[in-house]
Amino acid sequence: MALTSRSPFTAPGERGRGMWRAAAEVTGGAALTYPTQMLLQDLGSSAPGIVQLFLGAVAMALLAVRRRFPVLSLLGMSVLLGVLPGAGLPAAVIAYTTAKRLVAPRRTAVLVASIALVILACTIFAPAVGFGSHPFGAGFGTVLAATALIVPGLVGTSGGQQDQLLRALRERAAAAEAARRLADSESRIHERSRIAAEMHDLVGHRLSLISLHTGGLEMALQKESPELRDEAALVRRASGEAMRELREVLGVLGPLGRDTGTGALTDTTGTRADVEALAEESRGVGIPVDLTWEGPDLNDRAAQVRRAVHRVVRESLTNVHRYATGAHVTVAITHTGDHVDVSVRNGVPPVAPEAATGLGSGRGLVGLRERVTLLGGTLESGPTPTGGFAVAAHIPAEPDPAAILATTEAPAPASPSEVLPGHRAARLQRRVMSALTGLLGLTGVAVMMMFGFYLVGQSKPDSGYQPPEDPRIGMSRAEVQDSTWGDDVGVRAAATGREPARPKSVTDCIYPMASDKFTPVTKGPPRKHTGTAEPDPDVGPGHLRVTRYCFRGDKLATIDHFTVPVVSQTSPWEYP
Repeated sequence: MALTSRSPFTAPGERGRGMWRAAAEVTGGAALTYPTQMLLQDLGSSAPGIVQLFLGAVAMALLAVRRRFPVLSLLGMSVLLGVLPGAGLPAAVIAYTTAKRLVAPRRTAVLVASIALVILACTIFAPAVGFGSHPFGAGFGTVLAATALIVPGLVGTSGGQQDQLLRALRERAAAAEAARRLADSESRIHERSRIAAEMHDLVGHRLSLISLHTGGLEMALQKESPELRDEAALVRRASGEAMRELREVLGVLGPLGRDTGTGALTDTTGTRADVEALAEESRGVGIPVDLTWEGPDLNDRAAQVRRAVHRVVRESLTNVHRYATGAHVTVAITHTGDHVDVSVRNGVPPVAPEAATGLGSGRGLVGLRERVTLLGGTLESGPTPTGGFAVAAHIPAEPDPAAILATTEAPAPASPSEVLPGHRAARLQRRVMSALTGLLGLTGVAVMMMFGFYLVGQSKPDSGYQPPEDPRIGMSRAEVQDSTWGDDVGVRAAATGREPARPKSVTDCIYPMASDKFTPVTKGPPRKHTGTAEPDPDVGPGHLRVTRYCFRGDKLATIDHFTVPVVSQTSPWEYP
C-alpha cells in the first residue's frame, strides 16, 4: 500500500487521544507561525491582519489533517506559502509526514509538484503581498521550497525507508520464529509418535499376553476352584483396563492434529452416569463421596471435553485413595452453555498418611493441567485452609482447535506486571527522543529559512535615491527646508542691510547656503558645493550669491536671487 491507513473502527480512547494530539499540534504550529511571520514583516509583507488570520487558520487545518490526507495537505500548504510565508515550519512538518508515509514513485511526484507550486505561488503573489517584483518572488519561493520542503522531504524519505526496513526485519523475525516453533512442534510430534510406537510394541504386547493367559486361567479354574476363578477374572479385567488406559496415553502422545485416544472412549465417558460410577467405586473401598451435578448432562459435548471431565474426577479420587484414605470427598460439576466447572475437594483424613507412599510419580496433576490447557481451560490445585486438598478445573464447553494448537506451540506470555512497566518505560523514552529530535530538526529548518530570507532580502531591488523637489511657490516651510540647505547664519548676516526690500505681505525669510543648484551660472560647468559660503568668481571678486525664500505664513511666497559684497581677505594687487 502506498499509504498506511487506520481502521475506521477505532476505540473511543484512541479517538480522544488523536483529538488531543491534533489540538496540541495546531497550537504548536500557530506558535511557530506567528514569530516567523513577524520576522518577515521587514521583507515587505503587507497582507492585512484579518487575511493573515484566515490563512493561518487554513494552514493549521492542513497541519491537523496531514496524516489522513497527506497529499492534499502538502499541495494546499504549498499554494498557501505564496501568501503566508510564515507557515514555513508547519509546511516542513507536513512535508516530512507526507514523504514518510508515501512510497517512492508517488512520493517523488508529490514533492516535485509541491516545489513547483511554492515557486509559482510566490512568483504570482509577490506584488500583491508587498514582496516586490515577480523575479524577487521567484527567488523567495526557491528559498522556501529548499528549506521548508526539500530538506524535510528528504529526511522524511529516509525515515520512511527506515520504518519499512524495520517492518521487514520484524516480519522476517516473526516468520523465522514461526518456522522454528513449527519445526519444534514437528520434532515433538515425531518423538511422541516414536514413544507411542515403543509403548505399543513393548507394553501393549505384554498386557495382551497377560490378558490372554488370565482368560485361559479363568476358564481352567471354572470347575476346580471357583474362588480362584474370581481372582483370575479380576486380573483379566484389570489388564483390560490397563490396555484401555494405555490406548489413551498413546492418544495423548500421538500427533496433535488428531486425538487417537478418543477411540477408546465410550458413549458414557464423562457423563453424569460415568461420574456417578466413579464415585460409587470410591464409596465401595470406604471413601465417603458426595456428588452434586448442576446443569444438563454432557452427552452432546465433544469427546475431548467428556474425557477431560472423567480424567479430572478419576485422578482426584485416585489421589484421595493414595494420600488421604478415608477422608470425606465432595465432587461438584457445573455445566453451563459456555463451560464446565469440575471441583473435587477432600477433608483431613482420619489417619495421617505415611511420609512417602511410593504409589505415585507426582505427574498426575501436571498431566491433568496439560490436558485441560490443550482445550483452552485452566486447572488449579492446592491445599485448603482446613487441611484438605482441592482440585478445580474450568473447561470450555466448545474448545477452539486453533486455540488448542496455539497453546501447544506458543510459550505462555509473561504476566502484565513483568511486561507492561518495561514496555511503557521504553515507549516513553522513544517518544521523548522523537520529540527532541523533531524539535532539533525544526530549529535547523528555522535557521536555514531565516538565513535564506536574509540573503534574499539583501538582494531585493531598491527603488533608488529620489532627490528632493526644487523649491517652488506654494510649498510648505518643511518641504522647502528639506529641499534646501536650511537657514545659514553667515549668509543671513551677509545679506542683512544689502538685500532687496522684502514684500510687505511676507512674514519671514530663510537664507540657505549658496548653491549652484539654485543660482544661474553664466560660464563654465556646474560645480559641486563644498559646504562653505565662498565668493562666486562668476559674479566678480568680493561678491556672494544669495537665494532668499520668503514665506507668507507657512507657505512659500517669493524666491529672490541677488548678490551682496563681502569683505575680501586678499590685497587688490594679489588678484589675478
